[in-house]
Amino acid sequence: MTPTQPNAKLFDRRLVSVSVVVVLGAMMSILDTTIINVAINTLARDFDTGLATIQWVSTGYMLALATVIPLTGWAADRFGTKRLYMISIGLFLAGSALSGLAWSAGSLIAFRVLQGLGGGMLMPAGMTILSQAAGPQRVGRVMSVVGVPMLLGPILGPVLGGWLVDSASWRWIFYINVPIGAIALIAALRLLPGDRPTAAARLDWLGLLLLSPGLAAFVYGLAETASHGGLGSAQALAPMLVGLAMIAAFILHAARTSGALLDVRLFTVRTMSASALTTASFGMAMFGSMLLIPLYYQIVRQQSALDAGLLLIPQGVGAAIAMPIAGKFTDQHGAGRIVLGGLVMLVLGMLGWSQVAADTSYVLLGASLFVLGLGMGMTMMPAMSAAYQTLRHEQIARATTALNIIQRVAGSIGTALFSVVLATQLADRLPGAAGGGGLAAAQSVPASARAELAPKIADAFGHTFFLGVIIALIAFIPALFLPRRRPAPPARDVESSSAVPPMVEA
Repeated sequence: MTPTQPNAKLFDRRLVSVSVVVVLGAMMSILDTTIINVAINTLARDFDTGLATIQWVSTGYMLALATVIPLTGWAADRFGTKRLYMISIGLFLAGSALSGLAWSAGSLIAFRVLQGLGGGMLMPAGMTILSQAAGPQRVGRVMSVVGVPMLLGPILGPVLGGWLVDSASWRWIFYINVPIGAIALIAALRLLPGDRPTAAARLDWLGLLLLSPGLAAFVYGLAETASHGGLGSAQALAPMLVGLAMIAAFILHAARTSGALLDVRLFTVRTMSASALTTASFGMAMFGSMLLIPLYYQIVRQQSALDAGLLLIPQGVGAAIAMPIAGKFTDQHGAGRIVLGGLVMLVLGMLGWSQVAADTSYVLLGASLFVLGLGMGMTMMPAMSAAYQTLRHEQIARATTALNIIQRVAGSIGTALFSVVLATQLADRLPGAAGGGGLAAAQSVPASARAELAPKIADAFGHTFFLGVIIALIAFIPALFLPRRRPAPPARDVESSSAVPPMVEA
């Protein structure tokens, strides 16, 4: 029985083995995207630095993820996805161990970048392996089922990170990756099917030198706006313009070059373009909000790191409920309707958080997080799966690379943008908060002045969360172009499916 037949089982033994390995690797990468968020407050205090600097512990990691992802498609062809996946785990483990040994904010940021260079290839390589094993007719449900623990990473990360920060040390949020990574490495060696490298094209060095530094320069300039007087300052505007010019030059180069680092011609497919723009908007709103929510609980509500993590659980519950349903709906009816519904939930959840005060009910905050989780579960994987359903087998690796670049770059932009807006809002409301010192000023409010200043700090958070509402509303525009019916399988895959031996059912 082939996987495209109605009665075929969702998972066979081979697919279960591949899924286990991909989940282990993805969990490490995603956990470390958010596990750091509940420790930002502690790190800023321990290293005696402000939000403009310490947010690079998160932004630098995500930016490293994005800048190395362009190599994944070429490296998968050149070395094989299994070998690439194992190398990525090894780099991630080295970065994790060194981050735990960091002695300053600068050294921690540098080691987090190294960690991100390994983690950046984990997700696209793993998704390529999984999507090829599942086939186009099962990819939506498989991605969503596997995506439940992956989307729980942003929730488990803060809870685990909060517990480690409170009971041990922030260093253990990095050391914890060592045993998980060792298990993932052994599982990859034993469970992933062997694959042979193909005759990969020559590496697009010009594209690499244009795209990766261009992305880094743009995000760096954006992050510098908080401490250099806004977008009009030369220190912020110059790197942003240089970055945009390099990215534009890469697009022109890729459109004219066969075997470019990133296949921009994929974006001539309407569904691929709609998926990419929806994913970008979603990534900015999601990762930006995930930086702010733990800070609100710790600074405004004076919660411990562990309690801040536990208070994020409703979001994980909402995501876990929504993702399997969304994946099944995507396979049967297309992604358009479910993604639009998810964006409605995302807007409603963000609206709730845009109204936060110093004494907002925890029930209302938890309800808003639950709705936010529903929106995440109904948007993230269906939007990406929509592109996979309309592409041929040989296009999936490059498409996965492109979508992961977009999501990670958008996430790093969102993190930097939200931190800039929060710093600006705090500077307008708190004495001594100018020049990027907003977080330090909020942390050091004396008990005698807390009753007066806490509402102002909460108002700064609320105004920043409203940025997420605007970004989520923008996402509706590309989401309207996602397919609202189940697309037919790509012609070449249909032709080749008759020649593929049936999978053994569990």
